[in-house]
Amino acid sequence: MFAVPNKGRLMEPALRLLELAGIDLLASDERSIILPTTWPDLNIVRLRPEDIPQIVAAGNVAAGITGHDYVVESGADSDLVELLDLKIGRGSIVVAAVKGKWRSVDDLPDGIKVATKYINLASKFFEERNKRVRIVKVSGSVEVMPMLGVADVVVDVMATGTTLALHGLEPLEKIVDTSARLVAGRAWADHYVVRKLAAYINGYLNAQNKRMVFLNVPADRIADVISVLPALESPSVARLARGDMYEVFSVVDEDYLPDLIMRLKAAGARDVVIVPLDKLIK
Repeated sequence: MFAVPNKGRLMEPALRLLELAGIDLLASDERSIILPTTWPDLNIVRLRPEDIPQIVAAGNVAAGITGHDYVVESGADSDLVELLDLKIGRGSIVVAAVKGKWRSVDDLPDGIKVATKYINLASKFFEERNKRVRIVKVSGSVEVMPMLGVADVVVDVMATGTTLALHGLEPLEKIVDTSARLVAGRAWADHYVVRKLAAYINGYLNAQNKRMVFLNVPADRIADVISVLPALESPSVARLARGDMYEVFSVVDEDYLPDLIMRLKAAGARDVVIVPLDKLIK
C-alpha cells in the first residue's frame, strides 16, 4: 500500500508525479480511498498529508508521499526513511507577522498568540528562542488569523510569499525548508516494491532536463568529438557496419545543447539526433 495526500498543496503534484513516472490509477472515483494502479503489486491509499508520516512510521502502509514539514511536525522522523526529495511542493515554514509591526522574532514580546497547524514545530522553535508564547491551533486559513484578532503572529508554510502579502503579513524568520518527500517505514525501506518505486520515481527525476544525443563521426575525427562531448561516465562508441564511421551517443544536459551541437559539428560530427529521455535509472 502506498499513501498519497488526499488534499492540499501536495495532492495534485504527487499524483502527477506518479503518472509521469509511469504509475497510473486504474480508477478515478474521488470517493474511493483505496485505488489500484497499473502496477499489480501497488495500491494507492488517499490520506491526509499530515497523517501520512505516523501511518507510514507505524508500518501500516509501506511508503508514501508527504511534506518534510509534516515529517518533522509528526515527531516520527526517527522511524522513517526519507528516500527521495521529489522537488515538488517546495516552500518554507516561517514565522510571519503584520507588516511593519515587528522587525524580527527577537522583537516579539512574551505572551503573544501564535496561530498555526504546526504545533510541535512552533513550540520547539519559540522554546529554543526563549520566547513564551500561546499557541493557537488552527487547521486552515492561518494567514487570516491576525486580521480576525485570533493571533498576533502565524507559523505557516510559504512558497512565494504572495498569500502572506495579500493578508498584510511578512515573514520574520524561516524555521525549516520543506518539499514533498518519498518516505518509507524503516521496516519497509528495503522491500522490493518500495525499492522499485523509488528507482522508477528517481529515474524520472534524473531524466528531467536531460537528452540523449546520437551522432555519426568519421574515424579520423573521433578523438576530437569525444573531447568536447560531456557524459555521465564516458560517451558510448560503436563502429558502424559499413564505412570508416562510428556512432557516438551520450546523455547531456539540455541547457548545454545549443552550443554543444555547434562544437560537435565543428569537431566533425554528422547526422546529430537528439532524443528526450523518459527515465534515467542509475
